[in-house]
Amino acid sequence: MDGGKAERRGGKSWKKEREERERKRVTTRGQGSSIKDADEKREEQRREEEALREEEAKKLLEEEIKKKEEEEAKEREEEEARKQSEEEAKRQEEEEIRKREEDHAFLLAFIQETEDRLIKKAALRIQNRAVVKDRPELNTALLDSSLKKNTAFIKKLKNLTESQHDSLVKELQSLNLTKYVSEVAQAVVEAKLKMSDIHTAVHICSLLHQRYHDFGPTLLENWQKVLAIKKDEKSSNMSKLRVDLRFYAELIAAGIFAPKEGLPLLGNVLTTLVGQDKEEHQNISVLLTFCRHCGEDYMGLVSRRIRNLTDTFKMAVPKSDFLPLQRQKNVRQLLKDYFSTLTKHLFQDYKSLQQVEQQNRRLLQTRGELSQERLQLAENLATGLSKLNANAQQMAELLDEPLPELPQDKTSGDDLGLGEMGLGEGGEMPDGSAAALWEDDDMRAFYENYPELKALIPSILYSDSEKPTAAPVEENPSEVVGETLEEEELEAMETTETEECKEVEEEEEEEVLPPELPAEEEPEEGGSSVVGAQASNKVLLDAFLSALPNCINRDLIDSAAMEFCLRLNTKPSRKKLVRGLFLVPRTRLDLLPFYSRLVATLQPLMPDLATDLVNMLKQDFKYQVRKKDQINIESKIKVVRFIGELVKFRIYPRSEALTCLRMLLSDFNHHHIEMACNLLETCGRFLYRTADSHHRTKIYLEQMMRKKTVKAFDPRYNTMIENAYFYVNPPDAGPDSAKKERPPMHQYIRKLLYNDLSKTNTEKILRQMRKMHWEDQATSRYIIKCITGVWNAKFYNIRCIANLVAGLISHHDWVGPAVVDGVLEDIRIGLEINHTKFNQRRVASVKYLGELYNYRVIESFIIFKMLYSFVSFGVVFDPMLLSEYDPPEHLFRIRLVCTLLETCGQFFSSGSSKRRLDCFLIYFQHYYQYKKSLWANEEDLDFPWQMEHLVRDTIAAVRPKLQLATNLEDAQKAVQKLNSQIVSKAIEQAPCLRQILEPEDTGDTLRPIAEEGTDEQVPGLEGDLMEDMEDEEEFEEMEGDLDWSESHGESLTPSQHSQPARGTLEEEGESGLTGEAVEDGGLEEEGAPIPEDEQVLDGDMKVNINRVECEEDNDFMSAFDRMMADSIMERATTVPKPGQLDISVPVHVRSTAKKTYDQLLSESTEEENKPVVSFMFLTRSGNKQQYNSVEMPVDSELVTKLRTREEAERAEKEKVKRMTLEINERQEEEEAAEIMQQAQRPATMNFNRDRRPKYQHPKGAPDADLIFGPKKIR
Repeated sequence: MDGGKAERRGGKSWKKEREERERKRVTTRGQGSSIKDADEKREEQRREEEALREEEAKKLLEEEIKKKEEEEAKEREEEEARKQSEEEAKRQEEEEIRKREEDHAFLLAFIQETEDRLIKKAALRIQNRAVVKDRPELNTALLDSSLKKNTAFIKKLKNLTESQHDSLVKELQSLNLTKYVSEVAQAVVEAKLKMSDIHTAVHICSLLHQRYHDFGPTLLENWQKVLAIKKDEKSSNMSKLRVDLRFYAELIAAGIFAPKEGLPLLGNVLTTLVGQDKEEHQNISVLLTFCRHCGEDYMGLVSRRIRNLTDTFKMAVPKSDFLPLQRQKNVRQLLKDYFSTLTKHLFQDYKSLQQVEQQNRRLLQTRGELSQERLQLAENLATGLSKLNANAQQMAELLDEPLPELPQDKTSGDDLGLGEMGLGEGGEMPDGSAAALWEDDDMRAFYENYPELKALIPSILYSDSEKPTAAPVEENPSEVVGETLEEEELEAMETTETEECKEVEEEEEEEVLPPELPAEEEPEEGGSSVVGAQASNKVLLDAFLSALPNCINRDLIDSAAMEFCLRLNTKPSRKKLVRGLFLVPRTRLDLLPFYSRLVATLQPLMPDLATDLVNMLKQDFKYQVRKKDQINIESKIKVVRFIGELVKFRIYPRSEALTCLRMLLSDFNHHHIEMACNLLETCGRFLYRTADSHHRTKIYLEQMMRKKTVKAFDPRYNTMIENAYFYVNPPDAGPDSAKKERPPMHQYIRKLLYNDLSKTNTEKILRQMRKMHWEDQATSRYIIKCITGVWNAKFYNIRCIANLVAGLISHHDWVGPAVVDGVLEDIRIGLEINHTKFNQRRVASVKYLGELYNYRVIESFIIFKMLYSFVSFGVVFDPMLLSEYDPPEHLFRIRLVCTLLETCGQFFSSGSSKRRLDCFLIYFQHYYQYKKSLWANEEDLDFPWQMEHLVRDTIAAVRPKLQLATNLEDAQKAVQKLNSQIVSKAIEQAPCLRQILEPEDTGDTLRPIAEEGTDEQVPGLEGDLMEDMEDEEEFEEMEGDLDWSESHGESLTPSQHSQPARGTLEEEGESGLTGEAVEDGGLEEEGAPIPEDEQVLDGDMKVNINRVECEEDNDFMSAFDRMMADSIMERATTVPKPGQLDISVPVHVRSTAKKTYDQLLSESTEEENKPVVSFMFLTRSGNKQQYNSVEMPVDSELVTKLRTREEAERAEKEKVKRMTLEINERQEEEEAAEIMQQAQRPATMNFNRDRRPKYQHPKGAPDADLIFGPKKIR
């Protein structure tokens, strides 16, 4: 047993061991798999780490390579910069060395020349002085004394020139002039010499002085006559005086005249020239010549340049010893005093010039231009100042005196208008500003940075074309000066428009000629080599011009400029290039910027190229402006855009471009609009943002926008003008807002409704809208949103959207209510928010509402609900209370009313809608007059006249004969009268309303109106109304009108007794006297009686009437239709009889008419009441007529109209009677005059009467005796 237990125990242990081994095996297997997974993960991590390390190493390597490349590039740049700086320094050093060598050579040459000249003058002076003491005698026997040769010699002296020197000396030595010394001296003094002839003349005079002893004194006498200048006299020939003064001074320095004899006259002349010319300085040219040629002899002058060179090179300049130093100092001091007065004169003229420039700037700011006379005067003044400044600089150089610098113009940026547009003193925008001169750096580089051809091309290739042959083009018109100006206003520019138009018309009468193109020069006749060279040059030029249109980038056009300078720079080639640039194809406007850059690049080397092109463009512009045809628009646009591109390259003057713009604005029509807009789009921003042309451009832009507002241009022209204006002067950009991203379907819907929809394609758009996925709620909701938001569409397309809605309703009937609800909600939100930014939106919504009525989407009661909302919602008719919904100064609701009436008011011209509009106009006038009275209380505010015209025109369009209220009192009386009539009529139709509508006290105020949301029921009201309203359509309309103002009740107060009652009038039928009164214009004027058939109820009380359809109603309607058809047919078959206007009251009725007790009591007790007029009211009950007496006030409308009609009939009868009597009297006077004439006329006998038988007409002539009776009877 123990063994069995042990065996069982051993079996159990064996099982446990086996299980443990299984568990270990599983654990080992799991551990092996987990170890394998871990190894794989570690391997993957290792590979990832290696990949990351490789990437990092690669990045590091790339960064090192990039860094190394950057360092190498930087080193290369530094090396290039160092080389350039070294080359620049070397070039500057070489330039300095060359200049120093040139200065040294110039100084040595000057010293040598001066030394030679002084030696020659000293030798000649010694020789002439020595001959006075020991003059050799002439051998007259060997000399020719003939009169002919001596006279010929004297004539030659009068026309002495340097080229005649040898012949005159030879002839002088062979002649005996002893007897002709005086004539010779006179001829020498009167000779017309040039500066180059002075040395020859001095040599001839020296020879004459050495041969003839009396020549010197005689010559001095003649000089004393010529140079005797008085203090108050001015020389008429300054050039002759300039030459004579130098000639005389050279004769003294040559020793022909002794210093004691010649110097007093010379000193007198210099003193007189200086003394009489200290203000105007007209003698400065004479004194400059004297200083330049005689300064070293008489003043010891050394110019500033020579003095600086002598100081630099430590060298001395030889000086003249002709006069002692004291006398030289005296003469030098005399001219220094003259120089000091000259500098004062220069500063005074410059100061006046600055003042005139400032005045001209103000004139340019106010008017925008200067007159031609002022420009001419300004140019003359500037020219005079420049000449005076040049002479002052020359005298300062000769006298070695410092010339003070002229002060710079300290005109502030505000005076120039630079502060307004953010310009600096240089006249340009900073680069970082939003309104910079150029849009970006590339544009700036294109228009300002072009290659320096002078540094790249040898000067030998452009030496002959560098000097301009034509007048240079003036660039800055603001520096032109004029005389003193007055302050002129901007409107002065408008007054000159008519004169400009007249000038343009006069120019049009002249013959219009196109610009002349430069003629091609034919090759000159010469050798075959010359002809071959010209032919080769022509081939190259033709190839160059044919390749020029392909230069469509900066590098190509710059290389073309280089090529032209290197190979084709000749005068014929330049002319042909100008011709080729001018004849650019009118369709290749893209070439104009590059052609302009070509001209700007070549201008420094070939100024005539730019000048010729500018002149041709000016002439072509005038030709295109004068030519009025409408077919060459592309050529006109090409000209103005070419001008604009040249303006931006500063080649075409800005003043001339603005003149072109002014010419176009003076006749701003048709093609001139396109030309002006293209000119502004090309260079307008450049002109507007440049200091000297900013104000003038601004004025022209304002003038252009005024012309756009005044004139009725085509929409295309309006868009073009606006684009040009806002391109030149863009509005301030607000904060950047991200553009809303919309789905493609939404974009397509907006495109159809807001962009494509027009009057001509409404049907097409309707078909497209019907194809939309209307079952998709999101799509249909977005379509309704877009159709409701008409303010996003063009204003004139609002009716098209309303037409589209009307078309959609026939297929989707739920669209109409959704759209109308959205429009009404938007209008209501506008009434509650009342912000000016929604004004345009509100106008569009109201216009849309009117168009929906025009297309029969809504009924008239909605229109009247909205009209009454405009004049009642949030309105407080109490000046002491302010309403946030409708402030006193707010008049926009008046515009909304006028917009709605202008849209659909013309359809309210008959029936109940006519009467309801007449009632509303009374309330609207009250609202309008109340607003007007509030403005009248403000002393500094006037009621807008535009609003008065708007109201008057709107009411005149819907009710031409309506008499408007003139003040608030009249409007209040009309409203009160209408309110009382409405209340009485409502009580008469529904007596149960008496408790609500009649006031408890005897005052005029109404009881408080029930608040919104009350469901008060009036017993008996439903049955009474149903009895009076049998027409279901009219009942629905009435029900809509009853609660039109439920939502507005809180805005009114009980004390506002003058406010309009909330109710409308509804038509049930027309009968009796009231219908006739309305047809005669009853409610078109104040105080009209209200028709009896109008149902008026308070708008705040809800009337709940339940309509139940039954067969009796259908039978009744069919019977009623049959009765109406039978009545119409019977009426068509009967002959209408003329209606009797006035029915006389029978006599028995007049006599038997009894007065009531109230009438008798009123006659006896109320004498103060107004008189009344009695009427008889005729009614018929079966076949019996009844007469009832009705009394109307004298001032009632019915009585007034009857009296007016009676007076008109009475006046008409009187007029007919008077005309009849006048005709009778005139006939009697004519008959009496005829009788008198017959009595005075002598009787004549006709003896042939019986001889000729009376002619009988074959058809029978009418017998006058049978028709009019015998003559005796007549």
